[in-house]
Amino acid sequence: MEPLSHRGLPRLSWIDTLYSNFSYGADDYDGEGNEEQKVPPEGSETMPYIDESPTMSPQLSARSQGGGDGILPTPPEGLGPAVEAGKGLEMRKLVLSGFLASEEIYINQLEALLLPMKPLKATATTSQPVLTIQQIETIFYKIQDIYEIHKEFYDNLCPKVQQWDSQVTLGHLFQKLASQLGVYKAFVDNYKIALETAEKCSQSNNQFQKISEELKVKAPKDSKDSHTSITMEALLYKPIDRVTRSTLVLHDLLKHTPVDHPDYPLLQDALRISQNFLSSINEDIDPRRTAVTTPKGETRQLVKDGFLVEMAESSRKLRHVFLFTDVLLCAKLKKTSVGKHQQYDCKWYIPLADLVFPSPEESEPSPQVHPFPDHELEDMKMKISALKSEIQKERASKGQSRAIERLKKKMFENEFLLLLNSPTIPFRIHNRNGKSYLFLLSSDYERSEWREAIQKLQKKDLQAFVLSSVELQVLTGSCFKLRTVHNIPVTSNKDDDEAPGLYGFLHVIVHSAKGFKQSANLYCTLEVDSFGYFVSKAKTRVFRDTTEPQWNEEFEIELEGSQSLRILCYEKCYDKTKVNKDNNEIVDKIMGKGQIQLDPQTVQTKNWHMDVIEMNGIKVEFSMKFTSRDMSLKRTPSKKQTGVFGVKISVVTKRERSKVPYIVRQCVEEVEKRGIEEIGIYRISGVATDIQALKAVFDANNKDVLVMLSDMDINAIAGTLKLYFRELPEPLLTDRLYPAFMEGIALSDPAAKENCMMHLLRTLPDPNLITFLFLLEHLKRVAEKEPINKMSLHNLATVFGPTLLRPSEVESKGHLTSASDIWSHDVMAQVQVLLYYLQHPPISFAELKRNTLYFSTDV
Repeated sequence: MEPLSHRGLPRLSWIDTLYSNFSYGADDYDGEGNEEQKVPPEGSETMPYIDESPTMSPQLSARSQGGGDGILPTPPEGLGPAVEAGKGLEMRKLVLSGFLASEEIYINQLEALLLPMKPLKATATTSQPVLTIQQIETIFYKIQDIYEIHKEFYDNLCPKVQQWDSQVTLGHLFQKLASQLGVYKAFVDNYKIALETAEKCSQSNNQFQKISEELKVKAPKDSKDSHTSITMEALLYKPIDRVTRSTLVLHDLLKHTPVDHPDYPLLQDALRISQNFLSSINEDIDPRRTAVTTPKGETRQLVKDGFLVEMAESSRKLRHVFLFTDVLLCAKLKKTSVGKHQQYDCKWYIPLADLVFPSPEESEPSPQVHPFPDHELEDMKMKISALKSEIQKERASKGQSRAIERLKKKMFENEFLLLLNSPTIPFRIHNRNGKSYLFLLSSDYERSEWREAIQKLQKKDLQAFVLSSVELQVLTGSCFKLRTVHNIPVTSNKDDDEAPGLYGFLHVIVHSAKGFKQSANLYCTLEVDSFGYFVSKAKTRVFRDTTEPQWNEEFEIELEGSQSLRILCYEKCYDKTKVNKDNNEIVDKIMGKGQIQLDPQTVQTKNWHMDVIEMNGIKVEFSMKFTSRDMSLKRTPSKKQTGVFGVKISVVTKRERSKVPYIVRQCVEEVEKRGIEEIGIYRISGVATDIQALKAVFDANNKDVLVMLSDMDINAIAGTLKLYFRELPEPLLTDRLYPAFMEGIALSDPAAKENCMMHLLRTLPDPNLITFLFLLEHLKRVAEKEPINKMSLHNLATVFGPTLLRPSEVESKGHLTSASDIWSHDVMAQVQVLLYYLQHPPISFAELKRNTLYFSTDV
């Protein structure tokens, strides 16, 4: 592509870029989870000079000083560090001439942005204003100041470059420009609200929409075109992009300025100020970056990127997907030897003009997706938790760094496999000229974000195109430094000092929603992050034909290192023509979605915290409170001897004159009658208010309990049974025997383990043993329906293990205190104990009692 020239000045034929070698977090793995040999890349290309350059993101630029993480100039062959003074000064001139050309374009862009401001201000005081004065000042905030700064800089720099000689000094100009970056800080602080205001004004005012969609930018003086058209949104991003560009130029100027030149200390100072500024605004800016220019000369920006699991050749592959303003590109990071540039390999791309989303009934039959067994996913989570605890132990005892690195690598391997194999929600995209592609996501929120981002770009006048091999190479080459997501989203990639998230139970009441324009059948789902990705945890009932649904439903959500809560609001689809080709297809329409951070200071209180999430004009009101894992399983004996919850099982069975408590028998009977084929039975949360209602009825021994059970949602009944066992004054398998169960399950000799585990059952009080055996046979019957209900023996052991078997408070104090440590050390063993009995042939109470094996429980 032809570089821009400026008033006869020499053109720049190369760009000083070297990709920094960021830690990717997958040092020995490719995107498919395969170990790779580290081999050098085939050659290393340099990118051609393109005006509006392939710029660095501020995140990268700000790190360059001292850390080796920024752009380091790579001069053309033959120009080493010992460059002659004459050649060095000539390189300065080349760098400056390219920068001057782009500075002229930038000033023209600022002029175009300011052009509508005066007439808009003039109409603001009339009876028919297009915008209010406040809206104008918000949208165009500091643009006039930035324009004046750069106009003065350009007017002073231009004659110096035109009348070039070895004595020219211009460091003071760059130093002055850097000293005025406070104006940019004010602009950046206002940037998001300026964009939001412009977007809202466009939606509500057709006149402003026309103005903002096509602003005329004057072309450079030596250009054939008189002007180009660009949107206001794109122009508002230019100042942010420009600071980054100026910092890169300072790098290049320093590279080619002799140390004894008068400009050297001034340029050093300007670079230091610029880098500090970029570092300070890192988190405040929009993630879009100017990438490369399209064949038409338009700016192509990166809008969104992230890791997605693709189904390719009937297997799961982890891909890095990049959404640019006119193309979606799916890539995989190439592995390289240490010290070499990391690069992406393009797997495929689709111009957005050719991209369509097929509906479930229109889509081609999906490739066979083999879901990973739930119990294997649970095993991975247990291993990850155990490895995390081992790493913490090593650090606490100041263990060898090599041992810690080995544990970290094993933890990453398990987290990577979990990330690759857990997603099940299909996200299909189709190229109207040919092939379809299938991604699998764990979160419908994430799928909606990708779909909305693509559809927003498709509203613009896009044209189909085919990238040449060189254009594709340049675009793919830009991905590494433009990406905003640097690491695979697993917890082992987090810094050691990052917040570990919350472990325990989040209680959420979804109250109501307002802001719907017409009546609909509405419900909400709740998602939380766990092990680096989001999963759906709860769902309200459908509130039919309303604009103001009043759900008032409470849910208990288990948190495993969670930091965020998402709420999605859907309109239920009852159209039977929409065929579900996949069990996991979601055809209901998302009406709105929102996310909040789970701030420990806010949620870790005994009181409910009320909040509102705003989404697309809809407001969802909810309350939440958090209970840590150790507090949630703390058993408080009931002071009352009436009722059943919190009362010793021996007291209840004696009072009822039964062998198994009535509540257990009735809940089990109801689940087997109409819930045994329910997907996720015992795993999916029931509505907490329903569970509390059932608890009250059982406690009061109300005669209407059977009627209530027959009408109640089956997940609430399953939840009531779990709550009963959780609120026993001591766990069903008793405090006293807990250490013996832990020792017994750890025995490696099968015969010794069998004798020990059976003897421990025999040692239980009769009401506990009979109730345990009754529950055991029920859970086995539930697991027989696993092909339908997706609940394996392992899944059921994971749900019930920590409830039936739990150390006493005295025992707990001897254990590690952090929530994640308690979870990983205890729960793995608790699950294994229950799983042992579930996998054992039927156990009879009478046979156990007849057995005459005697030995101490002090195993």
